Amino acid sequence: MARVALVNVLVRDYDEAIAFYTKAFGLDLLEDSPQGGGKRWVVVGSPDGGAGLRLAVAKPAQESLVGRQNGDGVGFFLHVDDLDATLAAAVEHGAVPTESIREEPHGRVIIVEDLYGNRWDVIQPT
Repeated sequence: MARVALVNVLVRDYDEAIAFYTKAFGLDLLEDSPQGGGKRWVVVGSPDGGAGLRLAVAKPAQESLVGRQNGDGVGFFLHVDDLDATLAAAVEHGAVPTESIREEPHGRVIIVEDLYGNRWDVIQPT
């Protein structure tokens, strides 16, 4: 059996990214381990499973990719219990909605850009 464990997300700063993803999206800090030389192994996600986000500070050659890892498309999908509360927290911490909430067969959905410009489908499943 195989499963996706982590998805790498390029960020500008570990602490800035931890604060955003935990406060805006309600994710938990699952790991924050020093790796030497200022590097850290940082993972945020849901404590009950699913793929986590490994937050990696971009190297100089990667800086232009921060927030653009998926081009202009949605690259991340977040399921939430309360879309309205999650959206309010996300906006309060710097996320930007790119549309109004819409009803889809699979639930209530809105696309937001995170602190770095990555696009997320935030979904309250039906």
